[in-house]
Amino acid sequence: MELTGLHHVTAITKVASENLAFYTQTLGMRLVKKTVNQDDVSAYHLFYADEAGNAGTDMTFFDWAMSAPHRPGAGDVSTTALRVASREALDWWVARFDSLGVAHGEIEEVSGRARLTFTDPEGQRLALVTDDGAPGGTPWDKSPVPVEMGVKGLDAVTLTVRRAAATAKVLTDVLSFRQTRTYQTADGYEAVVYETGAGGAGTEVHLVERPDLPQTRQGAGGVHHVAFRTPNAEEQREWLKRITAAGLQASQQIDRFYFQSIYFREPNGVLFEIATDGPGFATDESREHMGEALALPPFLEPHRAQIEAGLKPLK
Repeated sequence: MELTGLHHVTAITKVASENLAFYTQTLGMRLVKKTVNQDDVSAYHLFYADEAGNAGTDMTFFDWAMSAPHRPGAGDVSTTALRVASREALDWWVARFDSLGVAHGEIEEVSGRARLTFTDPEGQRLALVTDDGAPGGTPWDKSPVPVEMGVKGLDAVTLTVRRAAATAKVLTDVLSFRQTRTYQTADGYEAVVYETGAGGAGTEVHLVERPDLPQTRQGAGGVHHVAFRTPNAEEQREWLKRITAAGLQASQQIDRFYFQSIYFREPNGVLFEIATDGPGFATDESREHMGEALALPPFLEPHRAQIEAGLKPLK
């Protein structure tokens, strides 16, 4: 039994309309689902992904308008890396970011692949990384970004923690990740790379130990949780047994309608989710029209009028 890679990363925004503009118009990702946070229906939950909304391509956001700014620190998903096809794509993105005033670093070689760091308008720490044509998502052909330059999906997440050994034990002993290599970060710290499934792009967690940092304060411009892929609910139940047997507290299986989820925190406080690949975002909308209207799971549909009245229009 193996997790097959990253499923999605969920972050926090306090300005949903600006978030929508950045991820669809600047980054060119497709809004594949416009729904609400099922635990807080006053907030949008926006899903940006590839043209079909495939698992492993989702960057999602909770819209919490009252959030304070995120404070980076320990216990943090400190970078979310997204995949592009080539070094030429990174050169194109440098020019695009310059023209649009997006803050970014220089293209660097990091652990064998070219990487361009940047931030969104709220300071969300992101990177574009070449995947050298590895299989994965397909950029949306109606995007303002040319398909050959487009974001293909998730590449890796970097976790910054105070006690790396505790997180590493969960990754390897509980979740069956494999340690594959190490590299030096730009600020001189060691990053240890773990991978799952087939390995490579879309399957990696990079772990950095920083005992000197204060604990992170979650807020706008930061990540809420990272989710890993499992093919179905049956395997998800086995993961739940394994997680609880290791002494970690976990939620029960929760039906999110588009996928099923279980949640738990690793010892340094990062919230992990294991999510099923399906049924997917075309469950209640046609593939051609995903993300165009407010979608609600069946149990919230009777409350549509009240929910819509509490949401600000996005456009």
